Amino acid sequence: MQAVQQDIQQEIDEVKAAVSQVLAHAKRLGASSAEASMSRTRGLSVETRNGEVETLEFNQDGGLGISLYFGQHKGSASTADLSPQALQRAVEAATDIARYTSEDPCTGVAEAGWLEFSPPDLNLFHPHEVDTAEAIASCARAEQAAYDTDPRIVNSEGASFSSHQGLKVYGNSHGQLVGYPSSRHSLSCVMIGKTEQDMQRDYSYSVHRDFSQLLSPEQIGREAAQETVARLDARQVPTQKVPVIFRADIASSLFGHLVSAISGGSIYRESSFLLDKLGQKIFPDHVSIVEQPHLPMALASSPFDAEGVKTRDLAIIEQGVLTSWLLTSYSARKLGLSSTGHAGGIHNWLVQHGDKDLAALCREMGRGLLVTELMGQGVNTVTGDYSRGAAGFWVENGEIQFPVAEVTIAGNLKDIFQNIAAIGQDVDRRGGVHTGSVLISSMQVAGN
Repeated sequence: MQAVQQDIQQEIDEVKAAVSQVLAHAKRLGASSAEASMSRTRGLSVETRNGEVETLEFNQDGGLGISLYFGQHKGSASTADLSPQALQRAVEAATDIARYTSEDPCTGVAEAGWLEFSPPDLNLFHPHEVDTAEAIASCARAEQAAYDTDPRIVNSEGASFSSHQGLKVYGNSHGQLVGYPSSRHSLSCVMIGKTEQDMQRDYSYSVHRDFSQLLSPEQIGREAAQETVARLDARQVPTQKVPVIFRADIASSLFGHLVSAISGGSIYRESSFLLDKLGQKIFPDHVSIVEQPHLPMALASSPFDAEGVKTRDLAIIEQGVLTSWLLTSYSARKLGLSSTGHAGGIHNWLVQHGDKDLAALCREMGRGLLVTELMGQGVNTVTGDYSRGAAGFWVENGEIQFPVAEVTIAGNLKDIFQNIAAIGQDVDRRGGVHTGSVLISSMQVAGN
């Protein structure tokens, strides 16, 4: 392990040297400011179906991106070749491009006062040398465990294993030159179940920075089988207005629409349904969201954003009140504000939750729809209109009665946010938004 740590540090140092060369050449060519970044990943991906290998990939991806500024003119170029000659050609290409771009007073490198010059170690690098046979065996074990769980599992759509490690380096003409390594491992399984009347598919997956923290292939296979057979012989329900629960693994999508609506680009373009809502209540009092970018080992942790801006704990929603936009340096200048460190996305949103598990949320709902899958992209973040295909389970008297398919749930995100009645303790941490299941007091369900 120590040797792997030394190797990745040597690789980071080599990339830093390339970035330094780029910045120095940009200065020689008269650029008023410059920035360069590189993300590089390498690893193994395997896909199997019924024990047969369908895809096997060893990949090493990554290119160095360069942006030069001549006053308010910007030119960009990229190269995967880090030889001195290739780096020089890329800088010269970016210089040529800058001659033809329009002036933009908001363009440029992020202000020096916003930058992270000494990034903390967030424990994101946990490499694991996986040989091909081990990866294939993990996929086969997951599929076999699914078949062994229930005789109604009749086929597989495949199992996938991925193990990657990489690095991120960023530097600019303010003298910032920073980088860090990271790793990511995952295993998933998708199965098909069948009865005389119906066929359904569902899946399970596990993802973590640390390979040893993944669920076992057998557990993933069993969960995939259980999710699949639970959906068999699904029905439609009559069109009606009822409470709806978004199960934790899909509830994050609700807050994903919030991310889009409060991103700086949507705000300065005036294309958001939350355009005038900063400082106003858009959720009930019991809903708060805080961003914590420095959680050790978390999947969306990062010490700095894609522009080198320092990430920090940030309250997004405080007792229902929207307290911050999500700003890059460009959108911050457009709005006359400071960057919030969101070039490249969000970093670990923690949604405040109550003390009820999913079963207790169903009892609180009484009668309604538990949604476990969403389909389609019928969401308009300009107006807030929301309409998506859904599948899940019908709940009556607080208990799941039967699976539901081929329905549509609809509303407006302003109302959906305001109508959040409870958030469960069953928090899903497999992404950038950590939330439990979300109970909405009323939505339109369109069925038969």
